[in-house]
Amino acid sequence: MTKENRTARLTLLIDPEKKAVFEELCKAEDVTPSQKVRQFIREYVEQRLGEDWRERRTDKPD
Repeated sequence: MTKENRTARLTLLIDPEKKAVFEELCKAEDVTPSQKVRQFIREYVEQRLGEDWRERRTDKPD
């Protein structure tokens, strides 16, 4: 798997208690919250569009 381009930022609001629990769970898995969110997004996109979603995009940058 190739390393993804990580130049875009996603900001979200979350309940502080839920954030703390999420961070604890991530720590227990030895991953950062950012890594876990990227995993969630990647899995969601692949679930909806398939693993070949990059090749199927029509609006790819040149």
